[in-house]
Order: sequence, then C-alpha cells, then structure tokens
Amino acid sequence: MTFREGLTSSSNRASRGGGGGRGGMIAGGGIGGLLIVLVALFFGIDPGLLGGLTGGGSTYDTQEAPAPSTDGEVICKTAEDANTNTECRLEWTAKSLDQVWTEQLPKQAGIEYEAPGLHLFNQTVSTACGQASSNTGPFFCPADRTAYFDASFFSLLEQLGGSSDPFAQEYIVAHEFGHSIQQLEGTLGLSDYENPGADSNAVKIELQADCYGGIWAHHAAQGQDAFLEPITNEQVASAIQSTKAVGDDNIQKRSGGQVRPDQWTHGSSEQRTQAFLTGYETGSMASCDFLERGVYQQ
Repeated sequence: MTFREGLTSSSNRASRGGGGGRGGMIAGGGIGGLLIVLVALFFGIDPGLLGGLTGGGSTYDTQEAPAPSTDGEVICKTAEDANTNTECRLEWTAKSLDQVWTEQLPKQAGIEYEAPGLHLFNQTVSTACGQASSNTGPFFCPADRTAYFDASFFSLLEQLGGSSDPFAQEYIVAHEFGHSIQQLEGTLGLSDYENPGADSNAVKIELQADCYGGIWAHHAAQGQDAFLEPITNEQVASAIQSTKAVGDDNIQKRSGGQVRPDQWTHGSSEQRTQAFLTGYETGSMASCDFLERGVYQQ
C-alpha cells in the first residue's frame, strides 16, 4: 500500500485512448528492439527526437486489468483503486506530483507550476511528437506537454531487472514529470542525444529528472493532505532496483555489447541511483543542479 486509506477523488487526472497528433513512428518492436531503443528512450525525453525508429507492435500482459476508458466518468475514485490498479496508481501519482510541485517549484525555483498532461494508452498512441507503441516505454512529449504511459510496460520492466513494486512504478511517473519541470525551467532542450557521453548534457538532463523524482518522494508523504503513506526502506529499494536496471551500462551489457561510457545518454546504473537518492534524501532542487546553473533557493 502506498496511498493513504480513505482518500477520494472527484475528478479524472488522466486522459485515455489512442490520442491524436501527427505521425512518424518512434517505437521499436519486441524485447530486442526495446533494448536498442532503451538506451535513448527509457525514462527519456521526446522519442521523436530520435526519428526513424520503426517496428512491430508487440505487447505485454499486465497482472491487473486496466481501468476502463470512460469519457466523463470518474474512474479512479479512491485510494483503494490506486493501490490495486496500475492505471489508477499512475493517475493518483500524478495528483501527488501536482501537489508537491505546486508547492516546491515556486519555493525553490521561483517558477509557477503548470501541470503536464497524463495520457494512458493501450498498444499504440499518436502524439505531437509522433506515434508510439507499448515498446517505446514511458516518455514525455514536450510538444504537447504530456507524459505517456502504457501500463503493460511494467511487465517488461520486470523482465529487464526492474521492480514491479507500486512505488517503483510511481517513481517512473515522477521521472517523466521531472522532464515537464525542466521544460518549465527552459532547460529540457539542452539535451542532445547526438553528443552522448557520461558527462554529456543528455545524461545531465536525465540524472536531474531522476533527482527530481527523488524530490517528489521526499515530500510526497509530508503533511496532513499528503497522498502517500510514509515511504518505507523497502519501497525505496524497489525504486533503486529500477534505476539500476535502466542504467546505460546495464542496458549495454544486456544487449550483448561492451560498456561504452562515450555512448551514454541517460547515465550509468550508479549515476541514476545516486541521483534519485540525492533528491530523496535532500528534497532540494539545488542538490539536483547537474547543469550547474546556481539558480535554486537553498
């Protein structure tokens, strides 16, 4: 259990369905294809930046039935829904993120928070950044300021060594919302996959998003109106299991290649884990200043 018992919601936070927008395939097919695109896509920014990645539409079964897609009707009404259903968990995590960043972003960065969209889809979706499939993994599209998720992805994440624990799933949402924070800061566009490397801007942007995910976790259980129950060491460990699984070095090993730091776009397992823990332990945007801008309140 992660969401506090007794909480209810009277509105939908997520949109659902195939979506709209312009074309351009951005997803690879199957586990092999995913391992290739994960280096650049996993927990990443606009997949359309990569261009030209096309593939099949393999899908993966979820352990829980997704929430029904019903226009207008409030689908995920209670904390129990969020604690037992993956799609509801993603939606309620977004509500928690809105709560935390509405307070913390003005306080720490002097910027008003603007909530990004959250779109849940099944198999394929068209976005302003192009078309994606379940194989793409979660992503944030800057062109429509929306984070996209297919809940079936989490079954695949587990196969890749990540955790299926609810809090690990929530961390993934927090990472994608971290990119929306970077967009508000005006730094998201600094990421450049064409110039990779362990100290590249691409890696720094991803590590900062991991760190921002940690900031959310630091604050998410604080206050009488908080959405989350106090976070346990076991839950933190589940998030760390996923940060380690999606490190560039681990993905390179899993794909049968050598560890090549000069090709990294998201950071090593150690870098990503430390970034998340830094945000979680401090709750401070200044501690996540991988771009060394020096603009945050201490």
